[in-house]
Amino acid sequence: MPQNRFLKKWAQPILVPAVVLVAVVVILALVAQQFQGLQDRVRHATDVKGRLTLVYSLLQEAEAGVRGFILTDDSFYLISLTEAEQRLRPELDALADLLADNATQSKSLTTLRANVETRIVQMESLVGAARAGDRARIVDEMRRRTGVDLLQGARTIVDAMTAEEDRLLVERRASANFTAGVLQLLAYGTLFLVMTVAVLSLSAVVRRREYLEGVEADLRAANDRLSAEMLRREKAEEQLRQVQKMEAIGQLTGGIAHDFNNMLAVIMGALNIMQRRIDRGDFNIQPFMQAAIEGAQRGGALTQRMLAFARKQVLEPRPLDANKLVSGMSDLLRRTLGEVIQTEVVLAGGLWRTYADAHQLETAILNLVVNARDAMAQGGKLTLETANAHLDDAYVAAHGDGFAAGQYVMVSVTDTGTGMPPEVMDRAFDPFFTTKSPGKGTGLGLSQVYGFVKQSGGHIKIYSEVGHGTTFKIYLPCYHGPDGPGAGKIAEAAPVRAVQGETILVVEDDDAVRKLAVEGLSELGYAVLQADHAVQALKLLDEHPAVVLLFTDVVMPNVNGRELADEAQRRRPNLKVLFTTGYTRNAVVHNGTLDPGVRLLGKPYTLQQLGSTVRDILDN
Repeated sequence: MPQNRFLKKWAQPILVPAVVLVAVVVILALVAQQFQGLQDRVRHATDVKGRLTLVYSLLQEAEAGVRGFILTDDSFYLISLTEAEQRLRPELDALADLLADNATQSKSLTTLRANVETRIVQMESLVGAARAGDRARIVDEMRRRTGVDLLQGARTIVDAMTAEEDRLLVERRASANFTAGVLQLLAYGTLFLVMTVAVLSLSAVVRRREYLEGVEADLRAANDRLSAEMLRREKAEEQLRQVQKMEAIGQLTGGIAHDFNNMLAVIMGALNIMQRRIDRGDFNIQPFMQAAIEGAQRGGALTQRMLAFARKQVLEPRPLDANKLVSGMSDLLRRTLGEVIQTEVVLAGGLWRTYADAHQLETAILNLVVNARDAMAQGGKLTLETANAHLDDAYVAAHGDGFAAGQYVMVSVTDTGTGMPPEVMDRAFDPFFTTKSPGKGTGLGLSQVYGFVKQSGGHIKIYSEVGHGTTFKIYLPCYHGPDGPGAGKIAEAAPVRAVQGETILVVEDDDAVRKLAVEGLSELGYAVLQADHAVQALKLLDEHPAVVLLFTDVVMPNVNGRELADEAQRRRPNLKVLFTTGYTRNAVVHNGTLDPGVRLLGKPYTLQQLGSTVRDILDN
């Protein structure tokens, strides 16, 4: 009995903590097992995300490689396609095993696998077409954009699956963190039971903490791998952008070559026929002379349009009243539109002035009017409108392409024609892009308008609805400064005439161009001296005080035309100068506009243009 009492006295107090300790140990073991499972699920989600990223990266690299092979015919680019074919299917199979317990993700993976398989077949077909030289099939595939749609579809699926894994990863990490907290609480609780249990619990906590640090290290390593994959994908995207840029350059070059070859065919054909007729004494060559001249003029116009698109044309901006310019064009526009199209001109009262090249603004408006006319083949109404406008910071942020917020003068052209779908609006300003039938347009009109507006520091916006019409709005910066010479006016060609005793010095390093310039000025009645470089020109200038005008090319070896003119005017302060060039970057042009006081005659030019410009300089 005493023994029983002893046991009851001491065993019962010991029994309770022992039972509690056993229960705590059992619970601790169960929680630890659950924690281990949660960590395994965290690694599972990370592995799934990494493999999804790898699948999309392989597909992107294969896409870039196929485009590179099509453009260059270099088999080096097919390495990425071969690698994708070898690695994509095993990666997809591995993902299928990882996602076997997730019906939603498995279904998405099935869709992704079908998408990838379809795109690989298409890319192999494109490679086959490229090897067979079947460019038509390649172009047709590019136009249908199925490859782009499939790639975008793959990206959408991968993003959705990655987002789902991220969600699962957050849940599992939260559960793991909660479980770790429970483990720590249980470990601390054992301290109140017995020192031994406390020591053992503390050791377990330390071990678990080390485990968690290992898991965190694994996660950091996985994150580093993901970062490396992202950098690799960005590099692949940059390669793809380079391929697309080269494709655009090829399209641009092809369009220029096509138009220039047509013009050269007209010029060479006309000259050959004239030569044959002259050789046999037949001087009925006027039609062919006119055809050759028109071909050359079309070539010059094409060059100007390309410079306008590239924002490299030379502008002569002046303070300009857009109302006067539009009013002065009204008769021309009505003749251009014909009788089946009703014209309305709405001029804003109190319109601000702008600072722009009047000739180029007229050309831009005329291009927009011609496009509007073609969109209203059965008749309609065209509205030409001016207005003051303010483009705020929000508008610039939404449409920003190099213009600043502030006050603008708006000129809009609105038609009631067929309108443009969104895909046409997106490409409306691309060079050589046109929806007109062959022979109805070069595809450079709108690109020229865009180049002029952007070079002038302005903005252009299209509003269009299919079946209802289109509005083009040109915004040119407002000008509040003083009027300059000839503000708001466009100089007209002066009469072609020479005054007796006027001598012109022509400086041109190209023999053929110099000879034609000399002959043209002589034909106009001027006395002409010629030189092919600056040193000879300065010598002739010193020897002939009768020279009143220096007519010099800008781009010449050793000493350019601007340097020659500066030295010539230092020696002869009253000497007048006329520059000519086919294209110059910065000798007499800065920021796309002529330097103050500079007169420039762009090549090619007609005899009338040469005579009018020379006469205008000498008389004013």
